[in-house]
Amino acid sequence: MDLFFSYLLYFILFISLPIVFLITYRHKSSNPNLPPGTMGWPIIGETLEFASACQGGNPGRFLNDRMNKYSPQVFKTSLLEANMAVICGASGNKFLFSNEDKLVVSWWQRSMKKILCFPSVFNETLTRDNFRPPTFLPEFLKPEALQHYIVTMDSMASEHIELNWSPNREVLVFPLARKYSFALAFRLFMSIADPEYVEMISHHFQILNEGFLSVPIDIPGTTFNRALKASKFIHNELLAIIRKRKMELQQKGDSATRDLLSHMLLVSDENCNVKSEMEISTQVICLLFATHHTTSSVITFILKYLAEFPDVYSKVLKEQMEIAKSKGPEGFLKWDDIQKMKYTWNVANETMRLTPPVQGTFREAITDFTYAGFTIPKGWKMHWNVNTTHRDPKYFPDPEKFNPSRFEGKGPQPFTFVPFGGGPRMCPGREYARAQVLAFIHNVVTRFKWEKVDPCEKVAYNPSPIPSKGFPIRLQPLQNGFI
Repeated sequence: MDLFFSYLLYFILFISLPIVFLITYRHKSSNPNLPPGTMGWPIIGETLEFASACQGGNPGRFLNDRMNKYSPQVFKTSLLEANMAVICGASGNKFLFSNEDKLVVSWWQRSMKKILCFPSVFNETLTRDNFRPPTFLPEFLKPEALQHYIVTMDSMASEHIELNWSPNREVLVFPLARKYSFALAFRLFMSIADPEYVEMISHHFQILNEGFLSVPIDIPGTTFNRALKASKFIHNELLAIIRKRKMELQQKGDSATRDLLSHMLLVSDENCNVKSEMEISTQVICLLFATHHTTSSVITFILKYLAEFPDVYSKVLKEQMEIAKSKGPEGFLKWDDIQKMKYTWNVANETMRLTPPVQGTFREAITDFTYAGFTIPKGWKMHWNVNTTHRDPKYFPDPEKFNPSRFEGKGPQPFTFVPFGGGPRMCPGREYARAQVLAFIHNVVTRFKWEKVDPCEKVAYNPSPIPSKGFPIRLQPLQNGFI
């Protein structure tokens, strides 16, 4: 059941009964200086309208309508059962990103945490620290470390395409890109390469993802209930992997496998405490959740735009063939090769501008503060969304046009292009995502040209963009860079 109809059911079951109350309800506040806007229905707020825009493939519509009606800087609403201020534009992005842990902190809805957390961790604490990246994660994913992963990314992309793409005339891009992204994460994070096992875990992650923004009705048969069961299953599998790795580290010492999981088991905080197995399981599931849809979404929509714009495809092909010739038939990509893919990365950036893999995130006010002349009370939630800048003609002239040249030279103005967020909470895996995406595109472009099977395929957001039919394409193999 999709997000819109899940919340519609929620509304019918729990909200529509006291009809007299609904008719007479008016939002009242002791603070007359709140941002302009409407809180919508009791409890459910404007979540139905937001969900409808996402399902219709245009999440920016919800924002633009209210920015035009109330304020282009900030407006109030109620989403996910919370009073919320939506902070808009480049100045809003800058304000939130620069005030992390000063005025605001990261916020996750309780049902989201319940899906991602190991049950005992969820019951013990709901502090934001459980959802911060491990302190060593930026070290693990910085360019110096990533250089050692490029060969694996390239070889796995090549093998994946030979097995799943080359034998077929038509393929479904989105599920195959997701399959590659998830397998790569398991290989690099936990040194697990069994394709059947990874596919099994990936299936449960798909169920988890579908319930991430679902209505929190925990009864058999609901999307939320299925997501909770999938989360429990994944956590139990991860605990088995963690315990096996702990034994390996104890028995083999320095000769044991050294990857992200081993680092998580060995690293200690400033008080020399190591994380529990359940905390590590929760952090791993958050990392895998982040890689499950985002990079596969970027890959999918890059291929979509390359199919739609032959001139862009030709430039990408030229760049990638030059790199392919320089590395030789038996060689693999190196870090320097990734740095040479400047035009291809411009294409990826323009793809993320028009079809961002993440729409935005949420914050919570830890004190009363004023923004744009309005008061945001302590405890209120805030939302920043890429769509308030990515399609604004003030920042991106002719914003609906696909134009990779926007990212040449100095590129967009600060805080206008924010697919990875910004400030202390900027996505620590952005360089990992860049390398993964470019390695995969290299292997596809140097093997095929393609065309869309369904030019009118629709896209829905839940929460990442998902093509309704998986984006089927028809492949045309290349020979030495030519069809």
